[in-house]
Amino acid sequence: MQITRRGVLGATIAAAAVPKARANAPITLGLLRTLSPAPFYIAQSRGLFASQGTPVQFVFFDAAQPIAAAAVAGDIDVGVTALTGGFFSLAGRGALKVIGGALHEQKGFDLTAILVSNAAYNAGIRSLDKLGGRSFGITQYGSSFHYMIGRIAEIAGFDAKTLTLRPLQQIGNMVAAVRTGQVDATMAIASMAKPAVAAGEAHIIGWVGDTLPYQITALFTTSKMINTRADDLHKFCTGYQQGVAAYRAAFIDKSTDDAPAIADIQKYIYTNDPQAAVKIREGIGWYDPGAALDVADVKSQLAWFTAQNMVKGNINADEIIDTKFLPVR
Repeated sequence: MQITRRGVLGATIAAAAVPKARANAPITLGLLRTLSPAPFYIAQSRGLFASQGTPVQFVFFDAAQPIAAAAVAGDIDVGVTALTGGFFSLAGRGALKVIGGALHEQKGFDLTAILVSNAAYNAGIRSLDKLGGRSFGITQYGSSFHYMIGRIAEIAGFDAKTLTLRPLQQIGNMVAAVRTGQVDATMAIASMAKPAVAAGEAHIIGWVGDTLPYQITALFTTSKMINTRADDLHKFCTGYQQGVAAYRAAFIDKSTDDAPAIADIQKYIYTNDPQAAVKIREGIGWYDPGAALDVADVKSQLAWFTAQNMVKGNINADEIIDTKFLPVR
């Protein structure tokens, strides 16, 4: 079913089937149609939100920053995506609060690849420290990709100011630009990067998690939701934690067969794709037990965006984080 909301055109809704008795008003969740929010797919597919009495509707977006704007506009109740410069700016005005953890870049997990074009690779760009002075594709200025390459520059020892950043709006455009040599490098999830390498159209020179472990996505909501529907948020978070537990059992602890979890995820991404299981297994990332939030890392991200003048003013990180719904790392 398609809906059109103010500021959310063409969003797709996946509604949970919930008992009519004692069901609360649905919670609308903004997210990207990627593997990143997999525990939410599992929770939705298995009726874990419904069992808490909080039906959930998914509203899908094409990029991270519009999700925060949609929450402020009242088009969604909760969002899960990367924390961007735009997010922190809105949160600093008191409109948004980070309430839980989600996907984490972690050493040893091939989650986000640094991908270079054939021409760049042949020119000697075969390690992260050689990226200086090159063109680099991102979605938008102030995006998570902007943050990642900025921090990687610090760690790898080259000047980020020498990069020519190309905002290409969508991840698919970023990968296509590297495959066709329009940019020297970009970042891509494993399920997009590895096929480009297999086709002989690009090269992987590193993984973000091995260089920059960090809280890549987080769960957030509005101050209004916290003030008016805190009980519903607690129930929603319980369903989310159950989804994380199932995700970890299938893919991280590997204490259960992963086939049911793959089937749950495939209802939302890689539908009818015969390679779905391979792509899902290759793209698995880290979720902390209990959907815990890495508070220290969120503060580090805010500090970086502020230092780059992408966030104005002196925002107190403690005032944009609410830890009463989910545990902290």
